[in-house]
Amino acid sequence: MTTTTSTTTGARQHPLDEYLRADRLPHIWCPGCGIGLILNAFLRGLLKSGLDPDKVAVVSGIGCTGRAAGYLKLDSFHTTHGRAIPFATGLRLANPELKVVVFSGDGDLLAIGGNHFIHAARRNIDMTVICVNNFNYGMTGGQFGPTTPPTARTTTSRMGNTEASFNIPYLAEASGAVYIARWTTAQVTHLEKSITEALVKKGFSLVEVVSPCPTYYGRSNRLATGLSLMQYYRDSSITRHGISTRNAAIDFNGQITVGKFVDIYRPYLPDLRGRYNGTSA
Repeated sequence: MTTTTSTTTGARQHPLDEYLRADRLPHIWCPGCGIGLILNAFLRGLLKSGLDPDKVAVVSGIGCTGRAAGYLKLDSFHTTHGRAIPFATGLRLANPELKVVVFSGDGDLLAIGGNHFIHAARRNIDMTVICVNNFNYGMTGGQFGPTTPPTARTTTSRMGNTEASFNIPYLAEASGAVYIARWTTAQVTHLEKSITEALVKKGFSLVEVVSPCPTYYGRSNRLATGLSLMQYYRDSSITRHGISTRNAAIDFNGQITVGKFVDIYRPYLPDLRGRYNGTSA
């Protein structure tokens, strides 16, 4: 990580200090957690997008990832569990000049918030969703959730998860999302590029980020450190742009298909009159 030096005080300064609430640091995330990397990629992507930070609002739900909104020096809303997308929809409807970003976890967005997710994609609401997928409920004790791979162990599936898991890109495409990408925290350069593209895309855009949770998910599945999880991501990720999202499911400790899967145009909502509008992507 590069740093800059103040010419007046000599103090070392993080290059993203202008966009971080330093008074709220240190953060709450565990050693080896990937959310800090993703937050960094988001802010760098935001800078590259050319969007006016004064017209960007970040909405998060409950969970480890949901805490990210509190560390950003942007207009941000830490909402109730599963309701980040409805809050973001309200902001987007009320103020067409805003770029609204939802930054939350797999449990918040796809379990209690799952119905909101599919309908926002169906309506093609103009927002960007960054979904941090660590395969479990990290903040509340490591329970299995809607993205936990079958046979993976968690605190509530000690003999292995017996339920099918969501293939997030496939769910998003089937619901109507116009931009869909997936990366892991081991591909931060690609992740930053996809976030930049998603931010300037008109319509419902999704970037899924597979991220380590060594404290619970990793420890339960013999990947007890952030380093071992990152090594797994590096060894198991295969980039396949434009493939059918039907083939992007993640099996337990199996291959992780990453890349940009969908980038299309269709009319999006909304303006204040509730009409479809937009120009060619």
